Amino acid sequence: MDSKLSINEIRFLWLKLLVGYCGNDFSIDMEPFLPELHPNPGWNESTKSKDIENLDVISRENIGRHCILELYQCDEAKLNDEAFVRTTLTSSAKIAGATLINLVTHSFKPQGVTGLALLAESHISIHTWPEIGYAAIDVFTCGDHTMPEKACKLISKEFLAQHSSLKNIEREIPSEVQILHREPC
Repeated sequence: MDSKLSINEIRFLWLKLLVGYCGNDFSIDMEPFLPELHPNPGWNESTKSKDIENLDVISRENIGRHCILELYQCDEAKLNDEAFVRTTLTSSAKIAGATLINLVTHSFKPQGVTGLALLAESHISIHTWPEIGYAAIDVFTCGDHTMPEKACKLISKEFLAQHSSLKNIEREIPSEVQILHREPC
């Protein structure tokens, strides 16, 4: 019997590790698999970073919007309520016009919640610090049909934030990178 994991199984295990899917009792020794991982998967020699660093970035294609939202003086009970965080992430994905694929949350002791809404268009994440009334939110969506700003507005309203800071980042690809093709190695 072959004990090697496929690349998809490895990706799944890494995802579980990253989002805390199995909690603190999950562990795996990834060392045996590291030599098999390609250092630059899916890219051929012509697309190494040195080629990208020298590109003229005048012409760009917008591929998405990334909102970084910070909430201050929020309702501490709501920031510490995992079910409320799950409901708010679900509602914010819907109002943004995004497709929710999966939702993972974790409640910390003595306080705090982290959550990740995996979207077909990218993600929404939240990390809360109820003890100081603070939440850090990340909303990244791709496609013309999504409205991450609407998600941010809903999240701010739901947590009763007295103050907030929103930064919008346009994710763009320089035209020169657009012509580069990914090819399996």
